[in-house]
Amino acid sequence: MSELSKAATEFRRARDLLLERREDLDAALRDFTWPRLDEFNWALEHFDAIGTDPGTAQRPALWIVEEDGTEAKFSFADMRERSNRVANWLRAQGVRRGDRIILMLANQVELWETILAAMKLGAILIPSTPMLGPADLRDRIDRGNAKHVVVRDADVDKFDDVPGDYTKIAVGDRITEPWLDFAAAYDAPAEFTPDGPTRGDETLLLYFTSGTTSKPKLVEHTHTSYPVGHLSTMYWIGLQPGDVHLNVASPGWAKHAWSNVFAPWVAEATIFIYNYTKFDADKLLDVIVEKGVSTFCAPPTVWRMLIQADLTRVQVPVRELVGAGEPLNPEVIEQVRAAWGMTIRDGFGQTESTLQIGNPPGQPVKDGSMGRPLPGYPIVLVDPVTGERADEGEICIDLADRPVGLMVGYKDDDERNDEVFAGGVYHTGDVGSRDADGYITYVGRSDDVFKASDYRISPFELESVLIEHDAVAEAAVVPSPDPLRLAVPKAYVVLSARYEANRDTALAILRHARENLPAYKRVRRLEFYELPKTISGKIRRVELRGRETELRPNADTQPEGEFRDEDFPELRQS
Repeated sequence: MSELSKAATEFRRARDLLLERREDLDAALRDFTWPRLDEFNWALEHFDAIGTDPGTAQRPALWIVEEDGTEAKFSFADMRERSNRVANWLRAQGVRRGDRIILMLANQVELWETILAAMKLGAILIPSTPMLGPADLRDRIDRGNAKHVVVRDADVDKFDDVPGDYTKIAVGDRITEPWLDFAAAYDAPAEFTPDGPTRGDETLLLYFTSGTTSKPKLVEHTHTSYPVGHLSTMYWIGLQPGDVHLNVASPGWAKHAWSNVFAPWVAEATIFIYNYTKFDADKLLDVIVEKGVSTFCAPPTVWRMLIQADLTRVQVPVRELVGAGEPLNPEVIEQVRAAWGMTIRDGFGQTESTLQIGNPPGQPVKDGSMGRPLPGYPIVLVDPVTGERADEGEICIDLADRPVGLMVGYKDDDERNDEVFAGGVYHTGDVGSRDADGYITYVGRSDDVFKASDYRISPFELESVLIEHDAVAEAAVVPSPDPLRLAVPKAYVVLSARYEANRDTALAILRHARENLPAYKRVRRLEFYELPKTISGKIRRVELRGRETELRPNADTQPEGEFRDEDFPELRQS
């Protein structure tokens, strides 16, 4: 390895400790401390060091496979040089330290080149999904105070109605003025000289959250909070140097940065990308086998689609299976285990942080549990009424030993920051329970947990039972107004392909819920419905709760298309 800076050496020391203790969580918890770096530029001091060392420079850093079978591989040396050229060219176009760049590309090499280049320049990235429309982009240009945009040529028309004085850069073959052609960057010099050191507390990323319950918030991360903070994510996944890591995530969202940028490259692993237009479980599985993917991460939505396929058709070479984004239902874990003899390890984190709680390799996994707090994350559960530490309550981070991987805060939102950092803890807004072994089980978003007949109901617990039924592909449970009980659990259900939305199917699902839930938790109402989701794929239960209120001018109103347990005499006889 070429000579490292003092900061990079300290960073590597912390990483190597976690690699050495990858299957000994207790030892990692005892020995790990965050490297707290006053000055650090991860792209220049860590990534480029990999790309210049004779022993690592030619290892594949990025491997992109397209749906038609074509593929491209880029070594660490390639990505170092390509990002240097892009950094030099962006500087020539007026990009300066502290400038904000909207980055809206697909999974293409230019995305990673721009991420590294922006870091080298000290510019601030505002990652954005290509699914955004003009209204969202106006919000990002305005609230994000963006000075530059880098987008696909297919998306340039979206900016026709987005006012502002910003540099317009496009990637593709169909580029006309006033847009600049990104391809010109490859003629820029191959060596890059920074304009000065990068402070660890300088802003690197501004993320607009997906807005599951409210208007998207603007999350601020620094040159240490994500590049260094994702040591915890690397540890949870179980990444090792030389791994081929596939993470199913769309650009623009934090999970993409987690597992398609920082965690793999922290570990000196290969980022593997499979691009497809429409999800096909069988094709994805074939690619995993053919290309020798060694570690695989997917959100629960993808895992739920995968178990609809015949998993026993292939024997995957994968060493580590993980899931994050939303909690994993036990039924999903069990079906994968039955097919492959492997356990999907769950994990919990947010855009606002790196991986906080998880099941790292080598640890006993309790189905339904997210695992234990990871090294560097002092997790406490806080009773929302008393504010006292408890074994069930809001999942919080003790700020007395603030993790490096926690955000600075919500940009330009003092009121929200006062709320989220109140009482000496960071409030995640999620509720969990802790058992005697320290394992934490997810209960639900504090906004989603509700009372029915004075009993506290966790939507996730009910949804996990529903998804055990073959007819249910996805489900979301919300409170439905009731004149007697105030509210009762109602399930919005997306059916598996071979089932029809009719009375018989509704009866079968309600009977399953009745047989597998205590009386006070029974699903009392059901509707077949396409679940509303954010553009990052998370279910918007807040929208379903609002729909329940709108559907019922009176609490006893039964809207068309809704099935109720009292509609079925057969249930009362069972």
